[in-house]
Amino acid sequence: MTTLKPLLAKNRSWALQRRERNPDYFEQYLHQQKPHSLWIGCSDSRVPAEVLTGSHPGELFVHRNIANMVVDGDDNLMSVLQYAILYLGVKRIVLCGHYGCGGVQAALDLPHTPLAQESSALARRIAALRQALGAEVPSEQAASAETLNRLVEVNVLAQFSHLAATAPVREAWRAGQPLDLFGCVYDLQSGHLKELIQQSAEESSP
Repeated sequence: MTTLKPLLAKNRSWALQRRERNPDYFEQYLHQQKPHSLWIGCSDSRVPAEVLTGSHPGELFVHRNIANMVVDGDDNLMSVLQYAILYLGVKRIVLCGHYGCGGVQAALDLPHTPLAQESSALARRIAALRQALGAEVPSEQAASAETLNRLVEVNVLAQFSHLAATAPVREAWRAGQPLDLFGCVYDLQSGHLKELIQQSAEESSP
């Protein structure tokens, strides 16, 4: 039988360390949040946004899903996006994928796995991801690590395009609200982020 005790113990240790360094550490975040950025990332447990950016509580508003996808019909994502832009006034949105993404690998394997026969939420999401990769999907079943990493970048660029076209982003830009979008990839091996693409309101103007 599993227990929550190890996580609770680590939580108490973390909280104690923060208070020892700064007695007002938690008090300063108690009454409001003013994050500077919205982070849209992958649910992969190896890619925690706050940890890899060295952020403190209150600095990032975070949404994570399988393969950092931006799907217009995803009410969860769209509500987070709207809340971050309209009510929190974030000035930056970071869309971050990562090399070695299991979601991208699952999209490549889809025709040959049991998911192809399912109608589950996961199966629908992976099918949408495979569609987003489009013609970049290799014809052979086995893909090299280099091919997988390239497709991770293709996915980031595809999801970035979806993000820039969403209603909350377009409305913010039309209203003159400062808002920059960034597409990045996280390298699990080096721990480094790599910027792939950037777009601002000025660049979105016709």
